[in-house]
Amino acid sequence: MSFDLEEKRLKKEIKKLKPKIVFLQLPEGLKPEAPHLASIIEEAGATPIVSTDPCYGACDLAVSEAKILGADLIVHYGHTPMTARTEVPVVYVEARAKIGIKEALAEALAHLESWSKIGLVTTVQHVHQLKEAKSLLEAAGKTVFVGDADPVKYPGQVIGCDFGNARSVSEKVEAYVFVGGGRFHAMGVALATGKPTIIADPYEKRAYSVQDEVNRLIKQRWANIVEAKKAKSFGVLISLKSGQMRLGDAVKIKDKLEQNGLKATLLALREVASSALIQFPSLDAFVNTACPRLSLDDAQSFRKPLLSLNEALVLLGEMEWEKLLTRGWFGNAT
Repeated sequence: MSFDLEEKRLKKEIKKLKPKIVFLQLPEGLKPEAPHLASIIEEAGATPIVSTDPCYGACDLAVSEAKILGADLIVHYGHTPMTARTEVPVVYVEARAKIGIKEALAEALAHLESWSKIGLVTTVQHVHQLKEAKSLLEAAGKTVFVGDADPVKYPGQVIGCDFGNARSVSEKVEAYVFVGGGRFHAMGVALATGKPTIIADPYEKRAYSVQDEVNRLIKQRWANIVEAKKAKSFGVLISLKSGQMRLGDAVKIKDKLEQNGLKATLLALREVASSALIQFPSLDAFVNTACPRLSLDDAQSFRKPLLSLNEALVLLGEMEWEKLLTRGWFGNAT
């Protein structure tokens, strides 16, 4: 097993809180563990119900689903809290990785020869290994910075829509090392800071740069804005997920579009998917007020332009493209 599922703590929490029904929510990589965890919950005296829906982060907390099922506790794996209070109590289990990072960091050093000042970032799965990663980089002669900014829980931690810890040291560093698997978070760091970012992947035991992909994505985003300039009517998407609902921003951007002579319709949905948007053929383009990463990472799956809030402001001439390039994709738009 590559992750600490904290089975003993899970059983202890169930016995302490005494819920009747527990709604178990896991990200995709941990869903195979659901039957095992459900059995632990059942042994502790509660009825477990496993969510099969995608889970993209703590912003994707399944509160409404838990309420429909009559659950009196949510057990949410793989993320740290984003919401202080919820209608249904939540137990968060971080699922820390149990895998070595030395080989991946050694590989990363070959990509860092041009830089001496390095920012170090990771997800919650590896925050307990940042001290080791910092020591390994410093032993190789690097000066290492680990940011500590609200609202994320741990220094150096980044999440899919918040890169404050990376930004907080951006002026001090020349490049970043992201410790973890996949390109998702590392590309977010590069987009949020405008600095080169190297992935040190302990699962594949290799390291590589995301710069080519970032450059390609930036070109695609500009092309998307150019295409959206032809649009006469927009759908403004409002997420029904508790941590992604930005109704106020949606209404504001609708008003801005209409002030510029464009038509705009508010659309509410739980999953921002191409299959949902093709039902509205009269709309020429869309503005996404949910997770900004959906506009960036899944854009090619949509048949019509899907802009983030700040991209919509670039379209309307209220934000400079250069500002978007440096730090605008994940900031407050309206």
